[in-house]
Amino acid sequence: SIVNLPEELDKRSIHRYGINGFKLFGLPIPRIGQVVGIIGRNGTGKTTILKILAGKIVPNLGDINKKNGNWSKVIRFFRGTALQLYFEKMIESKIKVVYKPQEVDKIPLIISDKVSDIIERVGEKEKITKIKKALELENIWNRSTKALSGGELQKLAIAVAMVKPADVYLFDEPSSYLDVRGRLIIAKAIRKLVNNDLFIIVVEHDLAVLDYISDLIHIIFGEPGVYGIVSLPRVVREGINVYLNGYLRKENIRIRKERIVFKPPSHLYNKKKEDILLSWSNIEKKIGHFELRVDTGSVYRGAVVGILGPNSIGKTTFIKMLAGLISPDNGYIISSKSLTLSYKPQLITKFRKNILLKDFLIQSTGKKYLTNKDYSMIINPLGLNKLLDKNMMNFSGGELQVSIIASCLLKDADIYLLDEPMAFLDVEQRLTVARILKRKIEQDKKTAFVVEHDIIAQDFLSSSLMVFLGEPGKSGHGFPPMKMRDGMNIFLKEINITFRRDKDTGRPRINRENSWLDRYQKNVLHEYYYMN
Repeated sequence: SIVNLPEELDKRSIHRYGINGFKLFGLPIPRIGQVVGIIGRNGTGKTTILKILAGKIVPNLGDINKKNGNWSKVIRFFRGTALQLYFEKMIESKIKVVYKPQEVDKIPLIISDKVSDIIERVGEKEKITKIKKALELENIWNRSTKALSGGELQKLAIAVAMVKPADVYLFDEPSSYLDVRGRLIIAKAIRKLVNNDLFIIVVEHDLAVLDYISDLIHIIFGEPGVYGIVSLPRVVREGINVYLNGYLRKENIRIRKERIVFKPPSHLYNKKKEDILLSWSNIEKKIGHFELRVDTGSVYRGAVVGILGPNSIGKTTFIKMLAGLISPDNGYIISSKSLTLSYKPQLITKFRKNILLKDFLIQSTGKKYLTNKDYSMIINPLGLNKLLDKNMMNFSGGELQVSIIASCLLKDADIYLLDEPMAFLDVEQRLTVARILKRKIEQDKKTAFVVEHDIIAQDFLSSSLMVFLGEPGKSGHGFPPMKMRDGMNIFLKEINITFRRDKDTGRPRINRENSWLDRYQKNVLHEYYYMN
């Protein structure tokens, strides 16, 4: 589709793909000695920006006859700005740029060597020892890339970038596939890179991670797939709050109709006994060498139960037992009737088939047709109305994820289980999914379990929390559903981080390790998850 833009924007188009193709306006400004974060919707040019700053794309300055431009024109275009100096140094090879791409799942297709060989081939010895320890790579050091999980591939890609000698580090979505602890490890490692000689730029959708890593941020706004505009830089707290408020005052532009506000979680503990949908005794299950035990608990109708815990700790196994897909070795599950389950699995690649989305939604939900309520409650708010006649074979990761979430929520079931629904989604989509799911569960008096590593999404979404701790791959212990505050305190104490609340938006913010507030919350208040 063609979107006509204000003329002044047309004058500063930095790059354009073809005649009616995507247009990018403006670039973020790399700052020496600071981390510049980039936030924005999928399809608004964030990866294009990183590729330009890495020298992989030469901006054509809006000239659609040229796939790539030429650097002397680009330098002339930016004369008198920090970007002129940056591009001059890059072209003269006076600065070395390292780029960590987004698609880490493709690594095993390109290279099947051992982790140690890959890292030792590109890195400096002294750096390798430090990064190996900082990113906790000991367990995977001698493994081939083909034997790595998504989170392990992500750590490998970040390590490969960090061990290289460079002046500029560009990270495209470094927290994908990682659990909460993994996200914290990479966030700390990126912060440790900062010194007065380096430029660091990070694109990230997990707001807690972006907030922790960045000094300044640029918001990218626009129409996905059509155009993207880079905002002025803002200090990180102000930038994220402006983004959540949906109005950029300096630019006088509204990017969203409503503000996103985080309210303290509603408590479901004054519920009546007859509202209990499902209970379970202490249950135990052994699968191979892995042992899981879960404490006795129950869930209510209308509740969204967040599930937090590291990867490979038994979260999905527990849900499958509740749904009757596998039986516990000890213990039992009690429900007033046989319950139906709708399940959105963690891995979604298998759904990328040669089928139109509208046909897939009918087939996968067993419906004869989609109702007006389906459109108004789920399909339209998720933005899928534009994709219904498109082939799922060509969907991006985000489009595929939203489609599978819709399919899960369109089914009529008692329990909805969503395993990592926020992967591949931008901030906007994450909060939309959270809002739709919450509304459906409350209105239809159903129950949902959501396994998710994005703490801000969990905070926004969940009414209660189940925490799983233990030794990944060996043993797991599931606590019963409890109040958000209690659950978060158990979980955050285990990984040794504290959160405070932003006074304007109510969003959780990670405290810097050993800061005054971090020590005060741990040692005086014993509050890891600050409610006020």
